[in-house]
Amino acid sequence: MALTLLSRRATLRSLQASCNTLRSFSTPVNDTFSPPSSSAPPPPPEASSVLRDAVTAQGTRYDWTRDEIREIYNTPLMELAYQSGTLHRRFHRPSAIQMCTLMNIKTGGCSEDCSYCAQSSRYNTGLKATKMSSVDSVLEAARIAKSNGSTRFCMGAAWRDMRGRKTSLKNVKSMIEGIRAMDLEVCVTLGMIDQAQADDLAQAGLTAYNHNLDTSREHYPSVISTRTYDERLQTLSHVRQAGINVCSGGILGLGEKPEDHVGLIHTVSTLPQHPESFPVNALVPIKGTPLGDKLPEGKRPIPFDAILRTIATARLTMPATIIRIAAGRTTMSEAEQILCFSAGANAVFTGEKMLTTDAVGWDADKAMFERYGLLPMKSFERGELRERKGRLEAGSWASVKDAAEQEGKVVGVEL
Repeated sequence: MALTLLSRRATLRSLQASCNTLRSFSTPVNDTFSPPSSSAPPPPPEASSVLRDAVTAQGTRYDWTRDEIREIYNTPLMELAYQSGTLHRRFHRPSAIQMCTLMNIKTGGCSEDCSYCAQSSRYNTGLKATKMSSVDSVLEAARIAKSNGSTRFCMGAAWRDMRGRKTSLKNVKSMIEGIRAMDLEVCVTLGMIDQAQADDLAQAGLTAYNHNLDTSREHYPSVISTRTYDERLQTLSHVRQAGINVCSGGILGLGEKPEDHVGLIHTVSTLPQHPESFPVNALVPIKGTPLGDKLPEGKRPIPFDAILRTIATARLTMPATIIRIAAGRTTMSEAEQILCFSAGANAVFTGEKMLTTDAVGWDADKAMFERYGLLPMKSFERGELRERKGRLEAGSWASVKDAAEQEGKVVGVEL
């Protein structure tokens, strides 16, 4: 009996020793929150040197080569999304999503031939052209958007440019001033503008100007013929020169190839300053437009993996930029949207409409945010930093971060 008891005790001690040995190699659970280290954990050994350098970067780069961006874009998707999410957490609050509302203040009648757009006067889509909305009606729409949690109010007008539109420009400036008085960020997209018009908008307090490049330079002529790629870039230059934030992205599903996604990202990531925001749109096919008529009924214009790759690659090449899931979000499942947020997207359009197409409504977004612990980004949480960046040394993200922290702002993960 005594020998049996001793044997059992010896066996128990042996098991305890074995468990202790295993515990020494396991990761202890730590529920406390600690600030991020100055550098991200290194990517796994199999990651390419280009991806490794992107993930461990301490600031923004403006000299990306097309080959480097292609290599990042073609990284196995799970690895690409993980590494872009890792970098995202070093430059942004991971739970903060900018909620933007877009209003069409002048519908239809545009002289351009953008082959995806219902507002072109060249196509018969059943859309009726309207006059410009009144200042009061726009301000009321902005108040409703703010009450629903939006912190950026965007206005679009279907014009080729602002030539000869002095009265319209005056009204737009009144809208900007009224919306800024509500402590909202305000963005407009009015087609091409010259330097004097950009300066006027800046004086009114405009936060950002949207002017998408749409696609790569190579694919662009097959989508639009009435405005050149360089004219679009010239408008972005006027906006930046005026001290206004640049919002410029693309549309996926225009019949392009993956190389065109690479080309688009290469163009924006090698600008003298990166766009403050980069909208990623998925084509919403509209019957009566050339692209809408080409797409078979019920077919998705772009596979989701291409959207996710574009978001992740944009995050890795432009770490400080807001990346917005824009048109086409209504075709995404909630799980797909969360994957985009995890990979680095941190803004959405929300509300009743997106110009002429449907938007995910405020109530649906509030419910999703609640389920996943997401929070609306505060007004000027990111936009003000980009405005400051224009007054600091280009490419020095550390100087922007230091300046913001001295003013008591939080940059990086949520504390």
